[in-house]
Amino acid sequence: MSDSHQPSSRVHLCDCNRSFALDAERLAPAACHHALCGLELPALEASLARGQRVHVACTQETALFGELAEAQGAGERIRFFNLRENAGWSVESAAATPKLAALIAAATTLADPEPVPAVQMSAGRSLLIVGEAGAALGWAERLADSFEPAVLITARTPDAELPAVNAYPVWSGRPVRLSGHLGAFELEWTQENPIDLELCVRCNACVKACPEGAIGWDLQVDVDACRSHRACVAACGEIGAIDFARADVARSERFDLVLDLSAEPLLKRVELPDGYAAPGRDPFDQALAVQALGEFVGEFEKPRYVAFEAGLCAHSRAKKLGCTNCIEACATEAIRSNGDVIAVDPYLCKGCGTCSTVCPSGALSFQYPRVPELGQRVKTLLAEYARAGGTDACLLFHSAEAGSAAIARLARRGRGLPARVIPVEVWSADAVGLDLMLGSLALGACQVAVLAAGSHDAAPLKAQAGYGQTILSALGYAGEHLRVIEADADDWQTLETALYDWAPAAGVAAPARFQLLPKKRETLDFALRHLVAHAPAAATPDGLPAAIALKAGAPFGQVTASDACTLCMSCTGACPAGALRAATDAYRLEFVEKNCLQCGLCKVSCPESAITLEPRLLPGEYGTEGARKARTLREADIFHCTACGKAMGAAPLIESMIARLSGHSMFAGEAERARLRMCADCRVIDMMKTESAVKAWDLSE
Repeated sequence: MSDSHQPSSRVHLCDCNRSFALDAERLAPAACHHALCGLELPALEASLARGQRVHVACTQETALFGELAEAQGAGERIRFFNLRENAGWSVESAAATPKLAALIAAATTLADPEPVPAVQMSAGRSLLIVGEAGAALGWAERLADSFEPAVLITARTPDAELPAVNAYPVWSGRPVRLSGHLGAFELEWTQENPIDLELCVRCNACVKACPEGAIGWDLQVDVDACRSHRACVAACGEIGAIDFARADVARSERFDLVLDLSAEPLLKRVELPDGYAAPGRDPFDQALAVQALGEFVGEFEKPRYVAFEAGLCAHSRAKKLGCTNCIEACATEAIRSNGDVIAVDPYLCKGCGTCSTVCPSGALSFQYPRVPELGQRVKTLLAEYARAGGTDACLLFHSAEAGSAAIARLARRGRGLPARVIPVEVWSADAVGLDLMLGSLALGACQVAVLAAGSHDAAPLKAQAGYGQTILSALGYAGEHLRVIEADADDWQTLETALYDWAPAAGVAAPARFQLLPKKRETLDFALRHLVAHAPAAATPDGLPAAIALKAGAPFGQVTASDACTLCMSCTGACPAGALRAATDAYRLEFVEKNCLQCGLCKVSCPESAITLEPRLLPGEYGTEGARKARTLREADIFHCTACGKAMGAAPLIESMIARLSGHSMFAGEAERARLRMCADCRVIDMMKTESAVKAWDLSE
């Protein structure tokens, strides 16, 4: 065959020395090998030489194959994917051909993801070392040639002597707050030591002069031992470094890196920021931390993991606090309140994605990868798996590092993944939210598992799976469809048990054809509509349930308004999703349940405490378009002026106002109270007619 007729791409599969089965006929036109990294390497060289785009089903020898491609100037034309641990090494390898076909299709047909906006970070060699005098000064001396150290002594080590050469700053005091990120840390502290180490010339005259020996060689004063002789002050003389009455004790400085040697770290977060190390008191751990800090010196680029759309945020309105899910879930404290919305610090964010999982509105969306790109991968995997004869597909979402390591250990030491379990790698499993779970089921998976290896907290994932399972069970889908597997990278036994003991569940009769969308609520809407349309419960005598009760925190539900509601409409202004609205033709409060986020802003904004939340899902909201209409929560008659009949507003609102004002001294009389039921014009006219007040025109000189 001439070069002009060569295919544009070539897939090379390898069964790794016949350690698993490859059905060459069913997996054609891929080339199947037994030792691609050895005797059959020329076949790969030939594909690269022909200018083809090459896909290699081996990740163990990426260095070898990559070097070979670079030597031919073809580094951009070679891609790698894993079949051995993900499908081949399994006790069910003989039945894994549909899964192999699915993984090959996803690896070879999908386009590379769109680039994610990047965050630029840079750090110099300015290093803050915090801790007791001995350890902090010891590390500063050792690192002075590699970094630009500065030391904050937080505890005494009387025998530790300050360096004779004043080569770097040394302070002492109590840390108040450490903030910032790599390249821009800021420490605030208070100087509690009477000796200002910045002014001190380290002559040690004070140490020798102190009659109680209250001053150590670290030039820290033991205030409990000091008897106020102030001999040290006299010995310091005109240097003036010692002042027991110092008032200006607040200090702050900025640094690129922080080595925190304190017994209790200054930052108590689940995920610590890059460039900050808190190894504790163990010398070996301290040495490892110092080595790691050296890798952060320079300029870096990392993805902006999360996109934020302020218009969808349900955090606050008019200083009334609503949804705080993302703030509570963020392990790096990268999310904070910023008025009516939240603010995300991309420098602190490490991309766990939990915030996008718990966000009810989709204001926060994970970008690495984006849901539409991940949805396309899921759709390709499921479609090819079914085309190749696979049934009862179970998707296993897992993180790129810890999750992949757990799967590899299961393949090497245990039974491997079941033939029906298709692994889907993501950057962080914490970002697999309800939209992706239900969307995958609508696209044809019968089950979705999330491997929480690498997760800092699986509780949000389990809550999302709980909402989804409740909905699916109520719709009549038999079995367990959603499962969060809490196993770390080394715990392959738990992963094996969770997968092999999990019986297939009932899936949709026909897979959906839609794409997963960037907006979370739209994806949920499409997925629920498809799941409701094919719900097994619809074919039973009882039919679909009128309502599905959900646990608190679910992103679906209704609000109810009690008789205390005066139709002031404060809730409509607070609602960020348009679920509550005021009718234009009458005094009527309307509610669109499909839009409700259960954020609680309406409840906290109601001056009458008349609103309550009820998490639930109405299957009818996801049926025909006509079912998703606004319904009336509260309606009232119009209150008319008792004098002229002019409309004044909603009757409950006016009556509430009258009730509150009638106890005021200005409305003590019957006539005054009667005016409250009049419009503004009639009120003035009545006052002119009945009040015995002196008129301006009755006054004379």
